[in-house]
Amino acid sequence: MTGSGLLLVDKPGGMTSHDVVSRVRRLAGTRKVGHAGTLDPMATGLLIIGVNSSTRLLTYIVGADKEYLATIRLGSATTTDDAEGDETARADAAALAAVEGDAIRAGIAELTGEIQQIPSAVSAIKVDGKRAYARVRAGEEVVLEPRAVTVSEFELVDERRTADAIDLDVRVVCSSGTYIRSLARDLGAGLGVGGHLTALRRTRVGDYDVRDAHDLDTLDPEAALLPAVDAATALFERLDLTEQQAIDLTHGRRIHLADREGPGGVPVAAVAPTGHLVGLVEFRGKEARTLVNFPTDEIATA
Repeated sequence: MTGSGLLLVDKPGGMTSHDVVSRVRRLAGTRKVGHAGTLDPMATGLLIIGVNSSTRLLTYIVGADKEYLATIRLGSATTTDDAEGDETARADAAALAAVEGDAIRAGIAELTGEIQQIPSAVSAIKVDGKRAYARVRAGEEVVLEPRAVTVSEFELVDERRTADAIDLDVRVVCSSGTYIRSLARDLGAGLGVGGHLTALRRTRVGDYDVRDAHDLDTLDPEAALLPAVDAATALFERLDLTEQQAIDLTHGRRIHLADREGPGGVPVAAVAPTGHLVGLVEFRGKEARTLVNFPTDEIATA
């Protein structure tokens, strides 16, 4: 069985994030597998997978900022705000030809910064306990509430025009919970010609980059695993423990550090002298208490 740690996977198109998790479960020989941040089936790119006790780290990764490369097609709108949906409206050639580059750049600028965004109706957001996309597929009309998101960078990389479409290659850096499909929809709507997403690739989550990710078809979980201690110390400040401190934290006791203190609520990666991850702790003054423990039975393989 594979030890505890993170796997960086380059998700191929046509698979759900759950499909990737199922494949990793079989390859790693464990049911304890989860992911940090869903990618639509159409999308490719970085999917961070937690294995065994390192699934406990995923909650701290989900909220990290993300970077995407995407293609937005102006000139038509769809039911899903991407290429997998049915077309609901199409602009005529004259309206499309009238869309100038300055208007596109102004539209992008309006969708940059702290904005209120209405998620796509076919998102995984729950409405009265049921996923929005399931309600849409059942024939229900779903309108979700706007939510605050931050689009810190929205860069136009390339523009290609035909008689019936304008394709925009863009790079987006945004907060967790931002829907790139919704940016495509809103940009097209603001320009009066409709818009939807035709390609999406996630290139970064926090400090993790898709260039370090592994192809799913050739994935060897044992060889590709980023050990729990390395994953945690990449995310958080490191605290090196004495042998007795490691024992105390393992048994749920608080430890006192005379030469160190910190604010509450900020996780710190506590590492034993053996080099394994004991857990995540938080300081209250000069005392540290455990937020998340990592089981000692995984130490040999972590």
